[in-house]
Parts: sequence; C-alpha cells; structure tokens
Amino acid sequence: MEASETQRAVAAALSIASSLGLTADDAIVLHDSNKLTLRLLPCDVLARVAPAAHQVADFEVELAQRLAESGCPVAALDPRVEPRVHERDGFVVTLWTYYEPGSRREISPADYAEALDRLHAGMRKLDVATPHFMDRVEHALRLATDRDRTPELADDDRELLVGALRTLRRLIGEHGGPEQLLHGEPHPGNLLTTKNGLLFIDLETCCRGPVEFDLAHAPDEVGEHYPGVDQQLLRQCRMLVLAVITTWRWDRGDQLPDGRRLGVEWLTRLRASLDQEGLDVHG
Repeated sequence: MEASETQRAVAAALSIASSLGLTADDAIVLHDSNKLTLRLLPCDVLARVAPAAHQVADFEVELAQRLAESGCPVAALDPRVEPRVHERDGFVVTLWTYYEPGSRREISPADYAEALDRLHAGMRKLDVATPHFMDRVEHALRLATDRDRTPELADDDRELLVGALRTLRRLIGEHGGPEQLLHGEPHPGNLLTTKNGLLFIDLETCCRGPVEFDLAHAPDEVGEHYPGVDQQLLRQCRMLVLAVITTWRWDRGDQLPDGRRLGVEWLTRLRASLDQEGLDVHG
C-alpha cells in the first residue's frame, strides 16, 4: 500500500479493535502488499486490512471457520470477538489469533507434506463455490498478450510465456484426474510454524483443481512425501505456476518488491525447465 493508505488502514484496524473492547494502542506492520497484516498491541491480535473494493474477506472468514471446526491446520479467527468482516474508512478488517512463532528450525518436507495432506482432507469435505485454477492461467494469458499492460516484456519472452501457458494448459487439461478444493498458494510464506504446529494462512486464494497444483507452490522435496502424487502432472503444474507468476512480474502495475528482477530470473528458470522436459512451446 501507499504510505498514506497504510496510515489510514492502520487507523481503521486500531479503531475497530478498540470499538470491540480490545486494547489496541499500537500496531506493528508484519506484511505490506495489496493487503496489510498488522499485530495489534497490547491485545495481541492479528489484523488483516484490505481496500473494500478488492477483497474476498467474507469468503475467507467463512472458510477458515469451517476448516478450523474440522480440525484442519489453519490459523483461527480471534475468539474474543464475533467472527465477521468489519468495515471502516474504505477498508475491510478481519481479526485473527496471533501465534507466537514456534521453533525456528527449517520445516521438514515430511512435516510440510503431512500438514498439506491434512488440509486437503478437510477441504474435500466442503462444498463451496470457488474459481477453477485454470482461471489464473486465462488471466495470465490476457496479461501476456496485452502489450499495454506488459510494455517492458521483450517479444521473444512474450512468445515464450504465451506458448508455455497455452501448452501447459492443454497438457494438464488432457491429463484429467481428480480435482478438489485447494488452498491455491500454500507456499512457505503462507505456512506458520507455531507452538500449535504448522498452520496455513491466507485462504482467499482458494480454488479448485488437482492437489498437484497446490504442491507446485511448495518446495520440491515436499512432493516426494505427499501420498499418491502424479509426478508428471506435478512437474507440469510447477512449470505452469512458474509461467503464471513470471507473467505477473511484467505487469506494469506489479507492486512486488524487486519484482522485475525476479521476472528476468524466472524467465531463465522457465526456459530451462521447458528444455529439460523437452517441451517446444513455440509455433
């Protein structure tokens, strides 16, 4: 968020928490992107703040409640206040339990896979309307073919991304296989190591697709410990995810710090991955 917008977002979170009877005099910014994540003190609440026009907070709150009730490894809403979305000054605010960090040791691939398997098991029991994972591919394709939105993307790089997205979309579609509710982006940044064990956060990215699409966001070693993985499909999903996130980095409106450098780096990685799989995405 812009600095002025961040100040308003923090003020909105503090005001809402105080109005609900929580003592909130200060806020520590834990993460700042399109959504602001704050630790409110001294009440020790995790507040997530987003512009009201660009959010799916109601969906995330409902899903988090249902998954927590099923015993899934997800972060819980703060139990001291009503579990709902609050709105103030053009922002929506949700209040979550703040978890003290647990062990600082690196998460083992086996533990990561076990937590993701448990999350998927709980998600299979839910019937909720979500986007399909291929919707992201369509969005990335529109972005990659729009020179106005990606003006700095060189022609050969544009051809590579468009070809990779179309080819991998076709191959994965032809593969078939079971699909279910997914986290959507269960990368290490969305996995907390807490005293309560491993917990997934940021459920607004949920979508429907094969579990291999979720595994494509995790470190490579995690896929070796997840039961019943289709390794060919996983490799294709990894390349697809890489093509999608690389395309995002060339969006002229991308706000990820160091995003353009990552875009260049990931183009090189994508080329190498496609070559290793023997996939010709040109023509």
